[in-house]
Amino acid sequence: MSQTQSDEVVEQPDRPLVVVGVSQTSHSPVALRWAADYAGVIGANLLAVRAWRPSHPPSAASGRPAAVSRDVAGEREYAASALYDDVQQAIGPEHAAHSEIREGTPLSVLTALSRIAALLVIDAPRRTDLSTTPMLAHRLVYNAACPVVVMPPRISQQPDSPLVTAGKWLARGFVESAGTSGRPGIRPPSRSTGGGSAPE
Repeated sequence: MSQTQSDEVVEQPDRPLVVVGVSQTSHSPVALRWAADYAGVIGANLLAVRAWRPSHPPSAASGRPAAVSRDVAGEREYAASALYDDVQQAIGPEHAAHSEIREGTPLSVLTALSRIAALLVIDAPRRTDLSTTPMLAHRLVYNAACPVVVMPPRISQQPDSPLVTAGKWLARGFVESAGTSGRPGIRPPSRSTGGGSAPE
């Protein structure tokens, strides 16, 4: 596996290109493994890509960027190393995949790559990502120039976000409350431990 520029990967026109978007938060292990298996079946090159943008310098009191030097090259190198480690963890060190950091948003990066790819593979969408509406998967499907495979949440086993966890907890509370509250014609279950029935 290597870190490379996609131009080097695409220089083989006789081999299709499978692109997998690797999330910085979930690391997309299921999407990586699926894409690697599919690329092996069709004899394609595999490119693992992560959208990246340099950090913004802190603002001064005047609202202008503070005079702080930033090591953008170092940030990019760190991001590339993290992506390389994620790919290696998911599909092993011996797989002939390429990894690349591309500057931009996930949508812009993957849409651009869809013009040269045979297939895009991405993680399950975060159900509670309210920063973009509609979500990346939905927008990508309508903007991509090639087929898109989206890993379903049950397959990718993405953990629920705190908002979804809280929603499930509230829903369970409502169900339990409805099940134990008295309703006309329905007797609530007895809380006694004995075998006898509750007195009339």
